[in-house]
Amino acid sequence: MQIQAEMAGIVQEVLVQEGQAVEAGQDVVILESMKMQIPVASPAGGTVRAVRVQPGDFVNQGDVLIELDT
Repeated sequence: MQIQAEMAGIVQEVLVQEGQAVEAGQDVVILESMKMQIPVASPAGGTVRAVRVQPGDFVNQGDVLIELDT
């Protein structure tokens, strides 16, 4: 499963790392857009397979942030 950016913005913080277990609804990335911090939550529980972004990266809507094994 891929967790994608819901809007364009700058990655402020990555809250998980590869191999970490996450629960549904857990925040995994914080984006900054229009001077607001927007948390991105995992839609399902699972294990983080890959982190595709790092702080400071600019992302567009639909870009993959995290890959998750459910």
